[in-house]
This record gives sequence, structure tokens and C-alpha cells, in this order.
Amino acid sequence: MRAFTDMYGCCLTDLSGELQLTELGAMSVWAATLPPHIHEGTLESAVGSTARHYHLALLLSGDAVVSHENRETALSAGDFCWLDCSRPYELQTSLISAVGIVVPEALLPLRRGEADLTLGRRIGSRDGVGALLARFLKQVTGDTGAHKPTDGPRLAIVLGDMVAALLVGALESDRRLPTRQPHLTLTPRIERFVQQHLWDSQLTPRSIAAAHGISLSYLHRLFQDQKETVAAYIRRQRLERARFDLADPAQGTTPVHAIATRWGFSRATDFTRAFRAAYGIPPTVYRRHSHALGRRIAI
Repeated sequence: MRAFTDMYGCCLTDLSGELQLTELGAMSVWAATLPPHIHEGTLESAVGSTARHYHLALLLSGDAVVSHENRETALSAGDFCWLDCSRPYELQTSLISAVGIVVPEALLPLRRGEADLTLGRRIGSRDGVGALLARFLKQVTGDTGAHKPTDGPRLAIVLGDMVAALLVGALESDRRLPTRQPHLTLTPRIERFVQQHLWDSQLTPRSIAAAHGISLSYLHRLFQDQKETVAAYIRRQRLERARFDLADPAQGTTPVHAIATRWGFSRATDFTRAFRAAYGIPPTVYRRHSHALGRRIAI
């Protein structure tokens, strides 16, 4: 029996067979060949991480049936399946080969709850974003020496965008996002815009409204259902990205103030104050504890 755990604690357990793990910053990409088996449980954190993670798997060969969130789905070669690491699932397989990725929620440029709408369902990989993502995952797992450790965090951001595009495409194909109600599509578009411009210290509610041709008051109304203001959303996303970079051993020599600047904090003191308010400890202490935890896991 073998198990592997990514650096943020999301675990794939009790799977016998050949397993290969590639870490890309805050994400873990894996490839596996597994014998026929039945497995029940969760993919929940093994080290007590409070960060939420999802799991996207692509079946390369063989057949499987997955039960997740009151949905039973038959999978064959070329099918993706999307799971919440914290929720129970049941998996029955023939001899299979597969690749997959463990995705922190913070790296998904989606509205809250949007990623849950596709849990347990089959998503194709034969065209569009699905085909592109499938090729990327197969290339990363097939040639692990092609990327430098410093490439990982950047590739993780790209992967988060690709996974989000895959899920949004699946939702739109199911017509779960009614296009006749503009605000239902405008808000996700604004949130994706924010995700793509977190590095810009001049990103403000006013600049976001101007970029989308709407008034500032209308922008604030759009976010009333999100239970946080636009400014709070920007701050939370920046802090989450910075937190993942601080926990990344490959970025251990990058100064804290450089990471803060990377994610739009122009003043180190503002970043330290916001980080402590959000997570209870200063960023330097968080980095030290995260790296120490990573070493214990590796041992």
C-alpha cells in the first residue's frame, strides 16, 4: 500500500500500484497505474490543514465508477472527474491508468460555491480547454525534468485558471449559469479579472468598475450576495496567494517583502499587518512553521 501527500496536506490514501508525484508550487500533479479495486473514504487533509482542496482526475485507460455528492458517474478513458477532498466518495475501477491534480480552492478564480456545482460529474477532455488541460497534465507527469523548481508557482497559477475554465465550460454546457441574467455571468468575470490582476497595487474597486464599464455603486451591489466587499475580496485573494508562496520551499530564499510586492502589497508593513489579522501570526513565522512541517512530512 502506498500514499502520497502534497505539501499542503491533501492526501490520496490506500491506493496500491505505481504512483508518481510532481509538485508545482501549491499544487500536486500525479500519475498512477492502479489494479482493479474498490475504495471508500475521503481525500481529506492528513496534516490538519484548514485550506480547502479539490481533486481533478483524468482517466487515461480502463473504466471506473465514482459516487460523490449523491451522484454516480461512469468514467472511461478521456473523462475528467471533479471531487471535493473533504467529502466522502466511493471509487470502483478496472485496471486503470490516470493522471490528476490536487487544487487549493484559493487558486481557483471562481465564485464561492461555483466549483461545487460540478462535483462528481464527468467532464470530457477531447476538445477545447479539456484537451489542452489533458495534454498539459500528461506532459508534466511524462517529463518531470522539463521544469525548474522556480517554475512551479507560476505553473500553478496557470493550472488554476485552466481548471476554472474547464469547470465553467462544464457549467455553461449544462446551462447552470443562465445567460439571461447578466449579473450571474458578470460577477464571475469580474472575479476572474481580479485574479489576473492581483499583482497590480493600483487594483481598486474604482479601477475594476471602469474596466468593466459599470458604475462603482453597481459593482458594490454585485458583491452584496458574496458576503464580503470588493476590497475584502481583493485582499483575501492576495493574502491566499502570498500564503501559498510563503509555504513553498522552492521560494524559501525569496524575501517576504518581494512576495508581498508580487501580490499587490506596495508596503511591507501593510502586508504584515493584514497577514497577521487574517492568519493570527506574522508572515515570517508562518513561513518558518510551514517549512518545518514540510520537512517532517518528508521524513
